Amino acid sequence: PAAVNVAGLVGHSRLRVCTMGDLDRAATPAEIAALQALVAEALDAGAVGLSTGTFYPPAAHAPTEEVIEVCRPMTGSGAVFTTHMRDEADRVMDSLDETFRIGRELQVPVVISHHKVMNSHNHGRTAETLPHIRAAMQQQGVCLDCYPYTAGSTMIHTGRALMGGRMLIASSVPHPECAGRDIEDIARDWGVDREEAARRLQPGSAIYFLMDEADVQAILAFEETMVGSDGIPAGEKPHPRLWGTFPRVLGHYSRDLGLFPLETAVWKMTGLTARNFHLHGRGTLAVGQHADIVVFDAATVRDTATYEAPRQAAAGIDTVIVNGAVAWQGGQSTGQYHGQVIRRESTRAAATTA
Repeated sequence: PAAVNVAGLVGHSRLRVCTMGDLDRAATPAEIAALQALVAEALDAGAVGLSTGTFYPPAAHAPTEEVIEVCRPMTGSGAVFTTHMRDEADRVMDSLDETFRIGRELQVPVVISHHKVMNSHNHGRTAETLPHIRAAMQQQGVCLDCYPYTAGSTMIHTGRALMGGRMLIASSVPHPECAGRDIEDIARDWGVDREEAARRLQPGSAIYFLMDEADVQAILAFEETMVGSDGIPAGEKPHPRLWGTFPRVLGHYSRDLGLFPLETAVWKMTGLTARNFHLHGRGTLAVGQHADIVVFDAATVRDTATYEAPRQAAAGIDTVIVNGAVAWQGGQSTGQYHGQVIRRESTRAAATTA
């Protein structure tokens, strides 16, 4: 077993890769039927929902109608639809509307994954997005999460959408020695422009500094925002969010900046998440609940991971208990692996049993 609990989502992009030969088009009716069968199989196996990443190449050519039809088995299942939206920059409002439409058509709750507004000319647009999200919440099931950093991380891209600001290489298959270096410096050393340098570094991952701190704080402070790391465990120089997200919220944003009380910070990463993903018996401290507990010092908890040295454990974490067993104590793992796969109870199976 794993050291932590895992609740799985079935990935729309992965299903496209498994089913379609050519990804640069919409799925055919026959392919949609095959995709639907795989979604139904995953839901019956206990997946808590389905995720899409229509920003990324494997799914970028999937129109809204395809996503809706592929996800039809979700209706009435109790599963959630989560999405890295198609556009988080100039067309962020259109992407929000697309997300809301998918949820309405399927009659399922939607989760906007790591909400943000990218690129300097879009900074401040949380003044538009958050009221729009709040209004949608009055009509349908909508929730969102974010990570507490002004930089995101994903595969190395050469397009202008992600290369408009500072770009730090996290990993590179052909040039692993470039991990931790700025694309500007690499391009200068190689005597090429940034785009060509990025092309030579592919495949790999990078950190992109595209958000504004005021927007990050506005999204974090939004009452319905969950905290999520979106961490990518790859390479020697990953984004520090992999190690620092949760203690950064507890320490920097809650204690030091006073963005919200400690109780709110804890709720955003425990009870609110359990409620939105329908993780029954978890997320709060109560008799009869699964004993998933973190013991920390509210006065000293903080993130120590940085962009320069990202693989740094947090300070102020005393003990981590997973399903009643101590998994972390005294600054190190205890070697106890008591994590569980958290499965969604199939409503179809329940109906059949009844």
